[in-house]
Amino acid sequence: MIIGISAKGNTLDSLLDERFGRCEYFLIYDTENEQLNVLENKGQTASGGAGIKAAQQLIDEKVDLIITGHLGPNAYELIDKAGIKAYKCNRMLISSAIQKLKNNELSEINEAGPAHHGA
Repeated sequence: MIIGISAKGNTLDSLLDERFGRCEYFLIYDTENEQLNVLENKGQTASGGAGIKAAQQLIDEKVDLIITGHLGPNAYELIDKAGIKAYKCNRMLISSAIQKLKNNELSEINEAGPAHHGA
């Protein structure tokens, strides 16, 4: 399973960033071989449409699911249409968030949060 995680840093010891569209990095973690790939979020500096750019980036990476804090309406719609499940997590170490997912301790995001226009 390939997981896309919104992150403040570029290691498994970094904190999860609850902002999806404006996070600094996406950590792409493959649970089968425990490989980690780090991507700079293309949406973080966008003047608008950050969630759309971020969502498309993870769709292009063929992630199976996403761990983040919140998804705005545009990002949620793209991810939902792509058949990618998203799970809500508070700020914690990325390694802890992955463990919570494995233990079925995260809630699925079933609706979009509020839009954040340019913030």
